[in-house]
Amino acid sequence: MKIHNFSAGPSILPQEVLQKASEAVVEFNNIGLSLLEISHRSKHFVDVMENARALALELLGLEGKGYKALFLQGGASMQFIMVAQNLLEKRAGYLNTGTWSDNAIQEARIYDDIHEVATSKDAGFNYIPKGYTIPEDYDYFHCTSNNTIYGTQIKHFPNSPIPMVCDMSSDIFSRELDFSKFDLIYAGAQKNMGPAGTTLVVVKEDILGKVSRKIPSILDYQVQIAKSSMFNTPPVFAVYTSMLTLEWMKNLGGVKAMEKANEMKSRVIYSEIDLNPLFKGYAVKEDRSMMNATFTLTNDDLKETFDTMLKDAGISGLSGHRSVGGYRASMYNALSLDSVKALVEVMSELETKA
Repeated sequence: MKIHNFSAGPSILPQEVLQKASEAVVEFNNIGLSLLEISHRSKHFVDVMENARALALELLGLEGKGYKALFLQGGASMQFIMVAQNLLEKRAGYLNTGTWSDNAIQEARIYDDIHEVATSKDAGFNYIPKGYTIPEDYDYFHCTSNNTIYGTQIKHFPNSPIPMVCDMSSDIFSRELDFSKFDLIYAGAQKNMGPAGTTLVVVKEDILGKVSRKIPSILDYQVQIAKSSMFNTPPVFAVYTSMLTLEWMKNLGGVKAMEKANEMKSRVIYSEIDLNPLFKGYAVKEDRSMMNATFTLTNDDLKETFDTMLKDAGISGLSGHRSVGGYRASMYNALSLDSVKALVEVMSELETKA
C-alpha cells in the first residue's frame, strides 16, 4: 500500500529523485565507484556542487545579481550563529514568530544586542505580527518565512531599510517571491529540497566583510565562498540529492509550478478543516501556511478512532509538534495532491462516524 508521507522533516522527496540517488549510491555515473566513495575534490563531485549552486540561484531568479549560493553543514541552527558572526556589529532586529526564530534570537544574543521588533508569542505564535517598524540604524533584520511547528507563514514581507535575512527552511522554492528583497537566505535541505545533512545559504556578497570581530574560518561566509563550499569535506550525498531535487523542480516549471500545486493542496486541506465541525485550525486564517496545516480535534474522545483510520489509510507523519499538539499536515513540494485528498477523505469519513 502506498504510504502518504506528511512528515515535517526529514520529509518526502520525489520518487524519481530517490531512484536516481539510490542508483548513484551503488555506482555513480558509470565510473565503477559509489557516490559515497568518490573524492569530493574530483571533477565528478565538483560538477555536482557547481550545478547545485547554479540551480539554486536560477530557481530563485538571483543569477547575475551579486549573490552566491553555498551548501554548508550544521543545519539551519548553525546559521543562527553564522549570521550573527558575519553581520552583527552592534545591534540587530528579529521578528519572533515561533520556536526557530526564538532560538535564532537566543543564539545571536551571545554576540551582541538583539531587539525583538515584534512577536506573536502572546498568542502561542498562531499569527504573524504586522505593522512593526524596522530601525534603520540596526545591522540587519531577521525573519522566518514559514513556521513549521505552528503552521504560519509570512505572506507579505516588509521593505527593509537594512539588510534582510530570512530563514526559509520549510518553504524555500515553494512560492514565487522577489528574492532580491533578501540579502541572505538560508534553508535546511530536509524539509523541501533534499535529505538531512546540508543547508543552502544564498548571500549577497556586498553585505559581507563589515564586522570588526575575528570570524573562525569555517564560519566565515567569505571563506566558504572563496572555497566554493569546499572548505572542508561537504556532505556529498545530501548535496547530490538536493541537486537532483532542484533539477526535478526546474523540469516541472520551477518555483511558479511549485506554487500553483501548493496552492491547490492547501485549499483542499483548509477547506475540510473549516467545513468539518470535528476539526479546528490552529493558525489564524490570514497567516496560514501552504506548507504546514496545523489543526486539532474539537472532541478529543475521537482521537483513537481518527488515529486508527489514518493508519489504515496509509497516512504517516501527521502528529503535531509536542508544543502545539493535535495534527500537522506538512505538504512540501514533493507531496502529491492525491495524498492530500486521501487525508481529507479520512477526515470526512470521521464526521460520518461521529
